[in-house]
Amino acid sequence: MAVPGGGHVNRPAAGTVVRGAVSLAGAALIGWGVYGIVANVGVGGWAPWFAGAAVLHDGVLVPLVLVAGVLTGFVPAAYRGAVRAALVIAGCVTVVALPMVLGEGRRADEPSRLPLPYDRNFAIVLAFVAAVAVTSVAVRGVARRRRRTR
Repeated sequence: MAVPGGGHVNRPAAGTVVRGAVSLAGAALIGWGVYGIVANVGVGGWAPWFAGAAVLHDGVLVPLVLVAGVLTGFVPAAYRGAVRAALVIAGCVTVVALPMVLGEGRRADEPSRLPLPYDRNFAIVLAFVAAVAVTSVAVRGVARRRRRTR
């Protein structure tokens, strides 16, 4: 668009406008969530959880993931993706299932709370994840051998 003085006004691309609008909407929702937490729980209720999550993430989770990454570096490259995917999935399942496996919240006077054999079910899920990873590695190995013989 021409403006007096011979210059041009650069209009942002449509994608930039949409991205900005979505970012503003996201920031507004985050602000609303923070307001809700502070107003309903208070700083003393959420601050220790927030700090604990940061410490747990940086002090436990990150070092574990780094060690797993280094150790899986010794796995042959063709199979490394399947092994790493299985480890990530197993880690996510563990984070979700661990409180139930440990029985957090179970009470003897309320048998309907956490009534299932979570430890057994957790082991079944981990075995399934391992079986899928092993099957993936085996299928890749067979396909590799077939390609070599041709």
